[in-house]
Amino acid sequence: MKTIIELISDELKSAFAKLSYDEKYGKANISNRPDLCEYQCNGAMAAAKEYKKKPIDIANEVVEILKQSESFEKIEAIMPGFININISNTFIEKYVRDMSNSQKYGIELDNPAKKIIIDYGGANVAKPLHIGHLRSAIIGESLKRMGRFFGNEVIADVHLGDWGLQMGLIIEELRERKPELVYFKENYDGEYPKEAPFSLNDLEEIYPAASKKSKVDESFKQRAQEATLELQKGYRPYREIWKHIINVSVEDLKKNYSSLLVDFDLWKGESDADPYIPDLIKDLEDRKIARVSEGALVVDIAMEGDKKELPPCIIRKSDGAALYATSDLGTLVEREKLYSPDEYIYIADKRQELHYTQFFRVSRIAGIVPPNHELKYIGFGTINGKDGKPLKTRDGGVVRLETVIKDIEDAVFAKIKESRDVSDEEARNTAKIVGLAAIKYGDLSNQAAKDYIFDIDRFISFEGNTGPYILYTIVRIKSILEKYYESGSKQVSLNDLSVPVEDIHKKLYMELSQFNEVMKSAWNELAPHKICQYIYAVSNTFNSFYHEIKILSEADEKKKKGYLATILLTKELLESAIDLLGIEAPDKM
Repeated sequence: MKTIIELISDELKSAFAKLSYDEKYGKANISNRPDLCEYQCNGAMAAAKEYKKKPIDIANEVVEILKQSESFEKIEAIMPGFININISNTFIEKYVRDMSNSQKYGIELDNPAKKIIIDYGGANVAKPLHIGHLRSAIIGESLKRMGRFFGNEVIADVHLGDWGLQMGLIIEELRERKPELVYFKENYDGEYPKEAPFSLNDLEEIYPAASKKSKVDESFKQRAQEATLELQKGYRPYREIWKHIINVSVEDLKKNYSSLLVDFDLWKGESDADPYIPDLIKDLEDRKIARVSEGALVVDIAMEGDKKELPPCIIRKSDGAALYATSDLGTLVEREKLYSPDEYIYIADKRQELHYTQFFRVSRIAGIVPPNHELKYIGFGTINGKDGKPLKTRDGGVVRLETVIKDIEDAVFAKIKESRDVSDEEARNTAKIVGLAAIKYGDLSNQAAKDYIFDIDRFISFEGNTGPYILYTIVRIKSILEKYYESGSKQVSLNDLSVPVEDIHKKLYMELSQFNEVMKSAWNELAPHKICQYIYAVSNTFNSFYHEIKILSEADEKKKKGYLATILLTKELLESAIDLLGIEAPDKM
């Protein structure tokens, strides 16, 4: 379904063409002066240069042709050559009605559809999720939903950090604490226990202790590095410990991601790339793509036209160890072999930009990813405290994600109990939904690349551009419809949509009509914040509509049904939009 802008532009193009002007000048835009008009065309200004005429003369000619169009309530030429347009009430009503009867409210699916892999987890096993994992998870989940909404096959991969030095650190710390375990007995050839010799709580204490020790005990650090290499070479006892670490960690990670309404199709990790790395390195060496530099194997990635100097990408360290870039390249080899996607989207901290630039370039230079497969990287900003610095605990530690979620839920719970007489159970259930919306909307309403302040008081406010305000708007509509049905009235239908009489009714229609255009723009630009802007604009206009129009007390039943159909469509569009953000709405607040 065409957007309103496209339909208006079609009429303008037709008029320009009838006057023997190039139709390219007939492009409409939303007016940046809504006090003067709703839409505007500036094409006469540009056409004047080509056709050696006054802009106002061309504008007047176009307006004269379009004066009789039923699409426009008002169309006029304004000095020095602008064409100002207000669309008619019947035009906007027909558009909204057509939209309500169309698949996905007029959304045109991507054609051709793509197969897309989104890499947006990045959690490390043996560590709890922390605030640093929040943005990747929230942004990635939204993009996954957007991609599928537009008809694409989207494969979400958590891509765990399960193959690095932290594994060796845990193994060595475990050896020191429990040397009697069979994993550390020489020449042991029996069966290994099915149950892990540690709990999740043990792991969460073991890793930080080992990491701290490695910073002051060089011998311990060296043993951990050796254990990591042994693990990666396939030493069976260490592989068994590693499996326990994975199983215990993944179970907890799934629970925590689930609490964010985030899920993945693939639970792969860096370790899955390991079998591909030997052949990858050999190929890079054989084809002289990689070279030895100070004992390390590197690939030069600098290209003519680079605005800054880019260092070589290290593929293998001088001690033979692989790096993140090696693992990510091996993962690309695996993904091309198993899935051959049309597009990759990686979501990570913007401070990792160099890493992504490096391994993307190596993948192109080496032909790992063919030219027709796109590689995209979204670098997100940091979450800061009110002091403007990256959010930390009071003692300077990393803030755990479950702590963040609980703090917001508790704050919402307190607010609900203050304002409504409800049971603790109901308040808790509502607080869980609203709290998550507060977190997600607080994040996604910002452009991904920008840092933002994590302000609980602002996030949980029921006023302003916040998640709770959006949810309250949806719940308010549900309440109005429920009251209508409680009076014994029949189900409201979108077929009851009516031509607007009041200005606010027309304005709400116009906000709703932007749905397909905004969603498409948000997906094309991988920009969930644009959906937030749309949701906020619709919510504000609806609330003005609610205050100006006496919906349920309207005596004219046909008008009342028109109002109810309008707010029903508003609710459906808002619910569709928040679903793309990974947000749900409660029935009551």
